[in-house]
Amino acid sequence: MAKIYATCRVFADEIARLRGAGHDVQMRGQEGPISRDELIRSISDADAMICLLSDKIDAKVIATGPRLRIIANLGVGYDNIDVPAAHAAGIIVTNTPGALTETTADLTFALLLAAARRILEADEYVRSGKFLGWELLQKHLGLDVFGKTLGIVGMGRIGTAVARRGHFGFGMKGLYHNRHRNIDAERELGARYVTFEELLEESDFVCVHTPLTEETHHLFNKDSFRKMKKSAILVNVARGPVVDEVALVWALETGEIAGAGIDVYEREPQVHPGLLKLKERVVLAPHIGSASVETRRKMAKIAVDNVLSVLSGGEPLNPVT
Repeated sequence: MAKIYATCRVFADEIARLRGAGHDVQMRGQEGPISRDELIRSISDADAMICLLSDKIDAKVIATGPRLRIIANLGVGYDNIDVPAAHAAGIIVTNTPGALTETTADLTFALLLAAARRILEADEYVRSGKFLGWELLQKHLGLDVFGKTLGIVGMGRIGTAVARRGHFGFGMKGLYHNRHRNIDAERELGARYVTFEELLEESDFVCVHTPLTEETHHLFNKDSFRKMKKSAILVNVARGPVVDEVALVWALETGEIAGAGIDVYEREPQVHPGLLKLKERVVLAPHIGSASVETRRKMAKIAVDNVLSVLSGGEPLNPVT
């Protein structure tokens, strides 16, 4: 019998699968970030761990779990885990690629549309009793989306899914910047590969779908925002530190860009106070890119499948290399 520790609540039927295989499952019942001390204490005798993107699994934490055989991360990203340290300790790291592609693409467009058409501002206006009837020059005039230019930074699974929605659903012209050209996206969607600077200069909407690396940290800074159209809207559902939040607040306050839809934050769960004050064409979400019932169930199933396979002596289904 192996001990499995989950740093968060997991769907009951998935926990039942683990226990049905004869494993001892300990699951954290509290919400919110787990403390470092609690994490270290909980994995000291664990054979497997199921964790969140918000859990910082560094080399020192890994060293306190001498029995760990697998760390199953609930998410496609894994910058929260020191993967080289895990591999050096003989620990397999897995993620949940593919499960959240379409849901995150949906959320990207929800933020894009909400910011462009000022949905949250309009909702508050109606609820506060200020709506007096239709006017030509209404208070909440927004920006058109159909037929505009959509710039995708990071043309992987999610970026391609967003480009597909823009192309087929909204007749948008697609630009993208990526480490490598995505020929399939070019053929299917007519997307055009451009430099990062060209994308900033030509796009009406810039959507961020790149992983967090040393190269992409603060990729969006004051210089980047100066190159964007003043009518442009930025949407970030990738990783918070890709965007310099101080620079973003500056760009929004000074009118360097028109708006933003943000789902991830530089020092999550903290949000820059300046962002909280901005309400005009600014939409903030609490990291809900994958937050649909169906998708979160898929993610949990994939994580559990990986744990069961490794603990039974098999190969991981979704290894991080």
